[in-house]
Amino acid sequence: MELGYVPLGRTGLQVSELAFGTWRFGRKTDQDSIEIPEERAYELLDAYEEWGGRFIDTADIYGDGDSERWIGNWLAQRDRSEYVIASKVYWPTREDNPNFSGLSRTHVRRQVDAILDRLGTDYLDVLYIHRWDGATPAEQLMRTLNGVVEDGKVNFLGASTHVPDAWHIAKANEIAKRHGFEPFTVSQPRYNLVNREVEDTYLDMCADYGIELVPWSPLGQGVLTGKYSRDDMPEDSTASEDEGWEDYYLTEENFQVVDEVRAVAEEVDATPAQVSLAWLMHHQGIAAPIVGARTVDQLEENLGAATVELSSEQFERLAESKDSPLEGI
Repeated sequence: MELGYVPLGRTGLQVSELAFGTWRFGRKTDQDSIEIPEERAYELLDAYEEWGGRFIDTADIYGDGDSERWIGNWLAQRDRSEYVIASKVYWPTREDNPNFSGLSRTHVRRQVDAILDRLGTDYLDVLYIHRWDGATPAEQLMRTLNGVVEDGKVNFLGASTHVPDAWHIAKANEIAKRHGFEPFTVSQPRYNLVNREVEDTYLDMCADYGIELVPWSPLGQGVLTGKYSRDDMPEDSTASEDEGWEDYYLTEENFQVVDEVRAVAEEVDATPAQVSLAWLMHHQGIAAPIVGARTVDQLEENLGAATVELSSEQFERLAESKDSPLEGI
């Protein structure tokens, strides 16, 4: 089984139907260990490639730049043109100087050059703003982003977000239209069966502007894998380390969603994680959910979602398992 290709909205690019997220590469844990060290990062990239995966997502701050460095080392042994590489800019890269953060022209242009250097490439397929920066005027931002596109350093622009900010993206794209700048054509919001905030206005905005979604956290911080229950949780889980996380995610409402995911998983002979990913893959307006994993086995289970077929009735049951019904497939 190999991953298929899907269109990335109106960019003209074809991308793997599941993207590979590398935010854990080089990430230091609270216990001061590295969540995914370099050797395992290469193993995961190899496994993704063996499944036909060619859409890799990173950011300038992941592992303090190690994620991009390791991807660059790995890409150096391959034909760069076969891969779609996306990175992000916004978060501070130095704590001692406020000009090393945000979306000012100075920081964006500096970081784009640094990203390309770490990746060992002369262009990015997609550059995301990692968050919106209220301190930088939208017109300055879009002029700056248009500049790195015109320089040939970036091909397409995207916006990543934690809290949906539809009006910011709409305003930016209206500015781009007015001045003939490159618009945002890709969006990377948090979206999954338990985190449904984008269904308020954000999805409608994306559809109206022709913006394709590449959602992060497709498994709801692990809740949708089914590894948590109402009465028990793994000792090494996120919930065991973060009480606020437990209060937010391990709710009766979310467990009802997981119950429906388990039921559908039994019907289609798949795991809960695969069904949760398949729901997004069947969703209108979504190109490629971003999957991440600590081990090759976890990654291969997630990639197996590409084999799962959901009926319209199953899609709707999952959509309606939380109070936020959608148009189905």
